[in-house]
Amino acid sequence: MQKSTAKIQTRSKARAEAPATAFVPNRTIVLVGLMGAGKTNIGRRLAARLNLPFFDSDCEIEAAAGETVEEIFRNRGEAVFRDGERRVITRLLAQPAHVLATGGGAFMDPATRAEIARRGVSVWLRADIDTLLTRVARRSNRPLLKQGNPRAVLTELIERRYPIYAEADITVDSGDGAADLTASRTIAALAACPRALLPPEPDGQP
Repeated sequence: MQKSTAKIQTRSKARAEAPATAFVPNRTIVLVGLMGAGKTNIGRRLAARLNLPFFDSDCEIEAAAGETVEEIFRNRGEAVFRDGERRVITRLLAQPAHVLATGGGAFMDPATRAEIARRGVSVWLRADIDTLLTRVARRSNRPLLKQGNPRAVLTELIERRYPIYAEADITVDSGDGAADLTASRTIAALAACPRALLPPEPDGQP
């Protein structure tokens, strides 16, 4: 199986609607992308339509640490947060198939990226900067956005992270359209992606 072939298939078919019952993944669906891309919103809709559990890695990290993501960044630093994030995502990927929304920086970590490739199928929810700015303005608990002008910060993150996000198995544009339509396009793309139907690789296999 070549990833480039899957890319062509998924992008060409991502425009079509797909009934939720027509597709049952064998791997966890891992949503990646920048803050504001809609990972939690779309993820919950995917989970409901595919009859799968939904997890948000940031929520799981907060539960494990007893602190909010913002508090972890402030009190312990980003390196500690990323280490905890890696461990939490690895634990979640060992569970039966579900939908997992990850934090914006999770896919940037090579070890996390490798674990997602081994046990999941990755979906990049791609959005333009204006869409991201509109969405992130609704929440004030974005640690990275407190480091400067939000547009400048997001522009820098786009330049640095989008080439890595592009390594995801599937890319689905997440614009200002209805979330249900984005969920439908995502299901159609997943149904056309061979990796989504493969069983997770067992522990100890590269």
